[in-house]
Amino acid sequence: MRRMTLTTAAAALLVPLAVACGSERGVSVASQPPVTGIDWTVDSVTVDGTTHRAPARAHVKIEDGRAAGSFGCNQFSATAQITDDRIRLSHARTTRMACDNARMTFERALARTLTAGPLTMKGEDGKLTLTADGGDRVQLSRA
Repeated sequence: MRRMTLTTAAAALLVPLAVACGSERGVSVASQPPVTGIDWTVDSVTVDGTTHRAPARAHVKIEDGRAAGSFGCNQFSATAQITDDRIRLSHARTTRMACDNARMTFERALARTLTAGPLTMKGEDGKLTLTADGGDRVQLSRA
């Protein structure tokens, strides 16, 4: 019985250390909240210092090396590569529906920002911000 208690106590001490030292794609599990497998609502996109509010249907989900969702009018899919705290969306494909001017303006800004290059991810409290090297950013909320 004493041996089992020591083994259990040792395991209880080692598990948190293993989690703290473990990494997923080079980032400490504790330092980066999960981004994959979550339905994200797009709140806004900021380009050249101007923030554009998202249409109600804009969303994205990143899972299994893919990103898919809606720019607010058109559906899209892309390859998603996550490395450390960066994500790169490439090989984007989209439907080609025409919508009103405001939606199309937002959609073009969002599509350019998401696919322009690697984006730095920062998340907390159900929010995720994707920031391009030039400062443009996409604000997302957990759906």
